[in-house]
Amino acid sequence: MLAATKRVVAVGVGAAVLVAGLAGCSGFDSLGSSGGSGAKKGVAAPKGPVRLIGDGSTAFTGTQPGLLKPERLKPGEAPPQFVVFSWDGAGEDSQKLFSHFRKVGKKYDMTMTYFLSGVYLLPEKKRAMYDPPKYPAGRSDIGFNDVQGIRDTVRELRGAWLDGNEVGTHFNGHFCGKRGVGSWSVEEWKSEISQAKSFVKNWKTNAGLAGAEPLPFDYEKELIGARTPCLEGRENFTRAASELGFRYDTSGISNQVWPDKELGLWDLALQLVPVPGRSFETLSMDYNFMVNQSGTPRGDPSKHRYWGNQMRDGLIKAFYRAYQGNRAPLIIGNHFESWNGGTYMRAIEETIATVCVNRDVKCVSFRQLVDWLDAQDPKVLADLRQLDVGQAPKGGWDQYLADKSVAWTAPQAVRKPAEKR
Repeated sequence: MLAATKRVVAVGVGAAVLVAGLAGCSGFDSLGSSGGSGAKKGVAAPKGPVRLIGDGSTAFTGTQPGLLKPERLKPGEAPPQFVVFSWDGAGEDSQKLFSHFRKVGKKYDMTMTYFLSGVYLLPEKKRAMYDPPKYPAGRSDIGFNDVQGIRDTVRELRGAWLDGNEVGTHFNGHFCGKRGVGSWSVEEWKSEISQAKSFVKNWKTNAGLAGAEPLPFDYEKELIGARTPCLEGRENFTRAASELGFRYDTSGISNQVWPDKELGLWDLALQLVPVPGRSFETLSMDYNFMVNQSGTPRGDPSKHRYWGNQMRDGLIKAFYRAYQGNRAPLIIGNHFESWNGGTYMRAIEETIATVCVNRDVKCVSFRQLVDWLDAQDPKVLADLRQLDVGQAPKGGWDQYLADKSVAWTAPQAVRKPAEKR
């Protein structure tokens, strides 16, 4: 199983310290107007025949439970306040944070996105199967896994998907810096993506677990988005992702404004949010708060609670800035880590408990957010993008979005490939 401290050095965001000046009700039908937003509690497994794929590591089991049909905004209707909680390098290790936050998601009737690192489904003894760009085969800056760790991670991935959550990718070896993902070509990114898919689609064979239950989804169809390690290499990754049919990227840095598309992908960037008591903002991610506070995952224990409260309060300020202003989706990134005594995990749980229970708030996965965005009138989204950070529409939503609705045509299934470099 992955050791609790194994990933501390490697995970995180390259542009960590962000100081001042650095740029770093219609929702889903069947939802009430207050509280909750994601998978329904007690959702059963999909009904119908199970069709195994390949060696049986994955399977087609029908439509994913817990997904709610997106509805188009009506003229003059305020957009929902979306909040996306996402997890980089999702895997179940001795800390059991994956299973814990699955329970949190059920408690608040929400969905999240889990970005799986492919090597967490590859046993150490098979490490040579991974051939990373610019590094020798078998190299990974976050290690690999053991058979029990793979069993545990697959169990949580299976349950997460059946709860309505999304399984994305954080790729494999988590290489940052000079020889890292920032130096990869489009073709090297395609190789990395292909290998990440392969480790998911062949975990039974690779781990010697032929009799285990499959993951209940077709990963070729499930995988529609990602976040790059350390937020590096985004330019060539998005070119590769666009050509491979991805629907979004969340590797960028943005203010709290409504997203647009780039190369056919929704740019759902991490956002600059307040740091209470400080004169600058930082990225909406646990790692960045930690670096700005202690600079180490093992900072002064006497300050742990203060640091967690500071992150929680900063995220909540960012939430209300959007909720009472432009209603731009709030994007939050995290890691299953116990940095500074686990204070950031507490902060995230308390943030969820505070924001996801509000009226017209939808705490959802990236998949559910892009489904909603794709269902909207492009002219309405263009108007929403005119609103600045925290800017409420003059005259209210009923005036700002009045008479904006026109006949909507479903987006084309085939996207024009991006120009190759």
